[in-house]
Amino acid sequence: MIKIANISEIPIGGSKVVMHDETPVALFNINGKIIAWDNRCPHRGASLADGNINNDTVQCKYHLWEFDFKRACSTANENIKVKKFKISVIENDIFIC
Repeated sequence: MIKIANISEIPIGGSKVVMHDETPVALFNINGKIIAWDNRCPHRGASLADGNINNDTVQCKYHLWEFDFKRACSTANENIKVKKFKISVIENDIFIC
C-alpha cells in the first residue's frame, strides 16, 4: 500500500487529485466516505474532480455526463464505467492498494 493523501486534505463534498503510477486519481469525500476513481471522464478525458459533486453523483463539466458514486458508472448508461481504485483509510491516512 502507498500513502496518497490524508482525509483532512479533502473536505466533505470535495475532491483532490493525486498521481499514482502516472494515472490521475480523483479522491472524493462523500459524507466522510472516500472514493477513488480514475480522474479522466470515460467520455472525453476531462477531469471528474473538477466536476459538480453532490451526495450521489459527479457531473463532468465538459459535456455534463453524470456518474453514480455507488455504481461507478454513468447515470444514463450503466455500461459506461469509471475505473475504481481500491483504497484503505488508516488513522486518517489514505492508502492505495
